[in-house]
Amino acid sequence: MSETEPQFSVDQCRIVELPKISDPRGNLTFIEGRRHVPFDFQRVYYLYDVPDGAERGGHAHKALHQLIIPMSGSFDVMLDDGRKKKQFQLDRSNFGLYVCPLIWRELHSFSSGSVCMVLASNTYDEADYYRDYSEFLRAIGGQP
Repeated sequence: MSETEPQFSVDQCRIVELPKISDPRGNLTFIEGRRHVPFDFQRVYYLYDVPDGAERGGHAHKALHQLIIPMSGSFDVMLDDGRKKKQFQLDRSNFGLYVCPLIWRELHSFSSGSVCMVLASNTYDEADYYRDYSEFLRAIGGQP
């Protein structure tokens, strides 16, 4: 991977608007792989009851694509490709954040009662993780 042209960058990560069907009885949003997100998802998981001041994430994935959706409440996501950082506040259930591989992510500032749902392109695989930031930087050709 070239140091000047990374394979993936935070600029490829983006907010994705999901379909919203409004109804006086309550809204409905649906998600279809390859139609609303740029990958087919094989796993869904969610974070909830996150204690005040706690952070989640703190890792990058080698190959996994994700869509992070605030099902309830709000939280912030900091993305880092080793060259540039970008922060997103997620607070609407019909908007998700697409995160491509090789992007370090940190989730923080969870509001009380927030629920974060994640659609993942693959099943869980510990070998797909970079959990040490220095190791992540070395892998992408950055410092140290």
